[in-house]
Amino acid sequence: MNTQRYRDRRVYVTGGSSGIGLSAARQFFRLGADVLIFARSPEMLQRVAGEIDHHRVSQDQRISWRVMDVSIREQVNAEVLEAVGEFGIPDIVINSAGQSYSQYFEQTTPEIFDSLIQTNLYGTWNVLSSLVPFMKTSGGHIVTVSSIAGLLGVFGYSAYGASKFAVVGLSQSLRDELLPYGIRVSVLCPPDTDTPMLERENLTKPPETTALSAGAGIMSPNDVARAMITGMEKGRFIILPGFEAKGIHLLYRLVPGLVEKIIQYQIARAQKGS
Repeated sequence: MNTQRYRDRRVYVTGGSSGIGLSAARQFFRLGADVLIFARSPEMLQRVAGEIDHHRVSQDQRISWRVMDVSIREQVNAEVLEAVGEFGIPDIVINSAGQSYSQYFEQTTPEIFDSLIQTNLYGTWNVLSSLVPFMKTSGGHIVTVSSIAGLLGVFGYSAYGASKFAVVGLSQSLRDELLPYGIRVSVLCPPDTDTPMLERENLTKPPETTALSAGAGIMSPNDVARAMITGMEKGRFIILPGFEAKGIHLLYRLVPGLVEKIIQYQIARAQKGS
């Protein structure tokens, strides 16, 4: 990576006040880009924007923020219109705003399911439907954030997995549709990442899910963000950070039956131990 690639490039990051979104915003700024972060909390946005500003490599760089809930379409439309007018059309969009939840299917309420779909799927749709018409005039790169649970159904993630599988499907459709306009699309599918979202998820995670997650390890958001940028530069559509995530995905594609047997064995062991 070098700063010349990103000098004078505008990067929009949703979910930019914490986790992977914050790490991505920080790293793009360190590489010389202008960065605009979106999230729901003005206090957090103001604080992290000040922290990101310490990493500037040029006096001309801009770091700014806007309050936005990606699940509210009217709010997204209004904020994006103002952002483009003030900050310019983005060259890179990182759709990192999201929610996670892990629980047995019958203990996952309709309200939780609706909230996950509204944020993870509708939120991605809302942001892109507002930005794509602008980006068609200049091209760029869109990254949607899914999960390894968006490529492989995982025990305890019925609601979360459904929302993240949908993000992968949306991204696959957009990849070919937007290519003639010079817009590349990638989808980031990280394993468990050490973020506030994971901390909340662990409060309800079934023991079977915990046992399955243990084999994939936990990545830092900084490592995930670096892997994302590297994957973007290499033109990858599916970006899988970490050796474990790549190995699981490859095994599932080559020998899905074997992977399923291993998963069932781990689940059975966890259930016997509970």
